[in-house]
Order: sequence, then structure tokens, then C-alpha cells
Amino acid sequence: MDFPGVGRRGSSGHNRPTMMVEKPDTFRHASLQREPTADMRVLESADIFRGATEIMIRHDGVVYRMKITRQGKLILNK
Repeated sequence: MDFPGVGRRGSSGHNRPTMMVEKPDTFRHASLQREPTADMRVLESADIFRGATEIMIRHDGVVYRMKITRQGKLILNK
């Protein structure tokens, strides 16, 4: 089956699909805010997790799992 933008032969000559991906030049439309504004509520993760490394969050009837990784980062999964 042929797909637009997908080649049949990789650069090494093997039959591996290659895919072309379009990337936007700028991400001006995505505002990344690092510091909270005065009207934002800020919660400490230690207060939320209370010594655990994983919690469950119910949002709009769906349960999500938030986990603290070994590197200290947060991951949210559905």
C-alpha cells in the first residue's frame, strides 16, 4: 500500500519506510508560561502527593494517574 510522503527505501538501501514530517517555523501560537500570575492558585506537589510517588486524579468523570519519576519529573497518564 502506498502512502503520501512515505518512501519505500531508506537511505541505507534497506526496505524501511521513511516519512517526511512538516514542522512549523515558529510556535508563537503556543504560549508557555513559567511563572504563575497573581490570580493563579499554586499548589506544592509535596502537599498533593503527601509522600507517595503516584496519585489518581478524577477529571470530568475520567481517572488520570500522576506519577513522580526517578528524575523528579511529573507524568500524567489517562
